[in-house]
Amino acid sequence: MYNKMHSRCGTAMLLLLGGFPLAGKAQLSLSAQLRTRTEFRDGQGAPIPRSAKPAFFTSQRTRLSAGFTANRLKFGLSVQDVRVWGQDVSTINKISTQDNNGLMVHEAWAEVRLTDTTALHNLSFKIGRQELNYDDGRLLGNLDWLQQARRHDALVFRYSSGSWSADAGFAYSQNREAGSGTLYQGTPPGAYPANTNGGAMYKGLQYLHISRKNAHGQISLLALADQFPRFHTDTIEQKPVKTYDADVHSRFTAAVYAQQTFGRLSLTGNMAYQGGKYADGGKVEGWLISGQALYAITPKLKAGMGTDYTTGGKSGSRAKAFDPLYGTPHKFWGHMDYFYAGNTFGATGLQDYYLRFLFKPGAKWSLLADGHRFFSASSIAMHNRDYGWEADLNAQFALTPVIGFEAGYSYYRTTPALAAAKAVVNAARSNQWAYLMINIKPSLLLK
Repeated sequence: MYNKMHSRCGTAMLLLLGGFPLAGKAQLSLSAQLRTRTEFRDGQGAPIPRSAKPAFFTSQRTRLSAGFTANRLKFGLSVQDVRVWGQDVSTINKISTQDNNGLMVHEAWAEVRLTDTTALHNLSFKIGRQELNYDDGRLLGNLDWLQQARRHDALVFRYSSGSWSADAGFAYSQNREAGSGTLYQGTPPGAYPANTNGGAMYKGLQYLHISRKNAHGQISLLALADQFPRFHTDTIEQKPVKTYDADVHSRFTAAVYAQQTFGRLSLTGNMAYQGGKYADGGKVEGWLISGQALYAITPKLKAGMGTDYTTGGKSGSRAKAFDPLYGTPHKFWGHMDYFYAGNTFGATGLQDYYLRFLFKPGAKWSLLADGHRFFSASSIAMHNRDYGWEADLNAQFALTPVIGFEAGYSYYRTTPALAAAKAVVNAARSNQWAYLMINIKPSLLLK
């Protein structure tokens, strides 16, 4: 049943794209991905209670993708199935529910170039379901580490000329076709978080990203606004029930990113300000500041250090907790995903000081070692600000250009302050996580 379902998806993709005339400079690309990740979780995501037992499972992403390129047109389609081994019994005859991820359209978009292909200035628009991935992915990223990844239903206008590029994106969310009104329920099904801090789904999103490349790297500006549906709480049968309203709460974020390389030294920095209102109507005024220096000791070995700071706490009636929007937190705040990885750890903010070592002994191997020291950015009642430390090890091996292996081990030494911020009772001090990932990605290009 499982193989038949994916065979039908692939056949449908070929039939759909086969209708395009492959003439002139048109080309068709087909690709697939099978990615399994076997995990041992003994305190991943949050400190494990002392009475709890470790978890062990294998998840799988199966993705079929197709692309078509012709004069002034690009078309992309990606269908994927995400599930845990054994999630469905072997004789099941229905598609998994949306609460269990299951079969989904990850991307379905078309990009149309409005200017002639010989013009020096390129103006185009991209419409449909698509990934948004800018700069280092800290605020807008595709979150590819997550098996289902992250995508948006949006319209993006793109302009580029020489070293300059600018994107303007727009999204407007609705739960269904309706005869009247624009009420929107922003709580995603299955309690899946819609952003990096466990928040609700936006009703509206607008952003402008401007970037310029220079001889040493890139400098970018991002201005983003997102709106969330207002709600009030009614009491029904003596239970609180959230009721959504037509109006919205608006939030805005302004950020600058820079990556510059001078000889062996590579410098990366981010600074962002956030204001407006959260989805619950509370006022926010937060900051994010980060910096990293990475030095190539030899052609095979790089070493560096960095720091991240996100504000937290309150100042009068304003919350100071910065929300890292729709990014890829697994890259930045420790591989065990204690902070900003789809679950809120409170409104305390974060200080992260880390050391990083990258070793690439050959074309097929790469090794990564990180050490993090975490602190709260604001005071915690009855506790100090110490959030403990984390050590991450990661190894990648490319057997062929199509077949890759990745393994990792992480250890987190927690503190009572972190357990309180994560609301874990009787939390273990020692937490660990290990995984093995197999990534197979065949592709085909037809011209």
